Amino acid sequence: MSKDGLYAIVTGSASGLGAATASILAKGGGKIVVNYSNSKKEAEETADLCRKAGAEVLVVQGDVSREEDCRKIAATASGWGRLDILVNNAGTTKHVPHHDLDGLSAEDFQRIYAVNTIGPFQMVRAARSLLEAGAKASGRASSVVNISSVAGISGGGSSVAYAASKGALNTMTQSLARALAPLIRVNTVCPGYIDTPWFTKGRGEAGAKQVRDSVIARVPLKTASTAEDIAQLVCFLALPQSGQMTGEFVRMDAGMHLIQ
Repeated sequence: MSKDGLYAIVTGSASGLGAATASILAKGGGKIVVNYSNSKKEAEETADLCRKAGAEVLVVQGDVSREEDCRKIAATASGWGRLDILVNNAGTTKHVPHHDLDGLSAEDFQRIYAVNTIGPFQMVRAARSLLEAGAKASGRASSVVNISSVAGISGGGSSVAYAASKGALNTMTQSLARALAPLIRVNTVCPGYIDTPWFTKGRGEAGAKQVRDSVIARVPLKTASTAEDIAQLVCFLALPQSGQMTGEFVRMDAGMHLIQ
């Protein structure tokens, strides 16, 4: 797949799925904004990988829960005069068993929603004019890809607040797809378990291994998805090959939803 000339922003691309997505989009050239909130060193490492793949890369710090930061992230690409792709990957959670209702405060909900739901909305709003300019320049719709979760479909996941925030993101995807057509497509990827440092940070090494082993034992495909596995789907939805798709949320969970 040729990606020459594509202009993209990938939020939360210092590591994990965001880094894998940026690295794939970088192959063959193009221009990419790598965004991070706290992990500057990892963001620079991602940027170096993208440059080695042939892309022009800009790195910008910003917390998508803050509207002014979303404007700053989008403005980083303004010198290009257009965007073809926005991947809303930045996300957060708090690991709390669903039965522990006292384990989540109103502040926890507000923070998780601010990053996982309001953040993508603010990024789309901030980048809208650049995405529309990209569509007019290329003659095809620009693409927004939101990163949700199977938790947003099943109500599972790391906490009630996380599942609720991703369910809201799925609904918002459909709302924005209607509102922004025909110049901008909006789709969502709903991954299941991804073998990244996300679980290690939340549960520690032993806890993360326990989750990984449990997933492999349970899912029909007997595998733990990597960031690169999911990034392939993200990039498909970002690229012109999926040009007839909008308002979709696509599940990729190694068959976990088939377990009764």
